[in-house]
Parts: sequence; structure tokens; C-alpha cells
Amino acid sequence: MDETYSKLAADIHAAARAKAPGRLIVGIAGPPGCGKSTIAATVVSLINNNNRKEPPPDAAAAAQCRAQTIPLDGFHYTRQYLDSLPNRKEAYIRRGAPWTFDVDAMVAFIKRLADSARLPPSDRPTILAPSFDHAEKDPRNDDIGISPETSIIVLDGNYLLLDEDKWRDIHVYLDLKIFVDVEPCLARERVARRHVAAGIEPTLEKGQMRFDTNDAINGDLIRNKIVKYDLMIESVTVR
Repeated sequence: MDETYSKLAADIHAAARAKAPGRLIVGIAGPPGCGKSTIAATVVSLINNNNRKEPPPDAAAAAQCRAQTIPLDGFHYTRQYLDSLPNRKEAYIRRGAPWTFDVDAMVAFIKRLADSARLPPSDRPTILAPSFDHAEKDPRNDDIGISPETSIIVLDGNYLLLDEDKWRDIHVYLDLKIFVDVEPCLARERVARRHVAAGIEPTLEKGQMRFDTNDAINGDLIRNKIVKYDLMIESVTVR
């Protein structure tokens, strides 16, 4: 995957320069276990490390190289909200499905990013995003700051390209839309291990059961209802 990461980082960097002095907004989406978060973090690291190794000639060029990844799991509904639902039990079982996210708040946040994208760095506001505390199993409001000087935003979210009501409002704000897919058996292994590591399930077998009854369903939805994207990446096991 190293070659894929390097090429994607170069492509994003080139797109950011072409859009300067505006801000580039990239969306990386895909089914659970596809590795999109790893791709987003690695690509952002490559862009920023390259900027440090080969300093741009001036401040304006440097601003075009500053990248940040924003995971969108902070838009999960809180457990307190899930407790208020009439289908509370189902909401916990299906947590991570589209309807367990505050999509209205997510769309408003991404629209604000897009509005700022048209401005030069000196005129952009600092924008705050929620994070997700895996220990607390709940979001933390305004926990991630996006500096006005950050000109490449890589959004990381399963449903960024979902072609369903409200969700389909997101893709119009993305300059580059990337879909990451994965073989279901590989996704099952990855997600089951992640559920155990996060303390969501006590054993690998329980983690696999949770994948089968929730994550796999969400993955099928993402594959079957997707807007047009610019690039597709097939996730593989890195040996």
C-alpha cells in the first residue's frame, strides 16, 4: 500500500496547489474495516512530512501544504440520546448505522468547512469539530481545532458518499471523493479485533457476531447506495 499512499498524497497536494489560496476538502469513505482511517492519517502525515523535508519557498506556498485529518465519528449520537429512543435496545446494537449519527450537525459542519474553503487563510475562522472518546464511548464536543492556516482537510467517515436522504447533501461540498473498499472477510477480521480492543466485545467470537449483525449490514448499504466518486482504492492486508 506504500505506493498507493504516496501517489494519493501527491495527487492531493497537487489539487491543493491548484485550488490555492482556497482550502481543499477531501472525503474518504467506505465500509467498516476498509482501512480508510489508516489511509487518511498516513496520507496527511506524508504531506506534512514532505513539507518539513522540503520547505516551500514562501509562506503562501507553505499554507498550501498544511494538512489535517478529521474523523467524523464525533457525530455519533450520545448514549444519553440513545437512551431516550423508543428503540433504545436496537439503537445500541446498531450503533454505527447511519441513523445513529447526527447527520444534520455533520452536514452543517462540512458546509461551514466548504464556506471557509473559498477564503484566503487570513479571513478564515478557526473551526471546531467533535471527537469520539472510545473510553467513554461518547463524543466530545468542540474537541478538534482546525486552524485557518490548514488548507487541506481530509474528512474520514463511513457515510460521506452515502446516497440517502440528508447524507447525499454532503458530497457536493467535497473537492475530491475517495471510496475505499475491502473484501468482507478481511473487514470482518479487522473489525472484530477492533471491537475487542475497544472493549465493546469481550471475545473475538463476540466481535465477529457484532460485525455480522451490524457492521456488515452497514457495509452493504455503503456499497449499494453510493454517489459518484473520483477514486476507488482496494484495501489489502499489509504483510
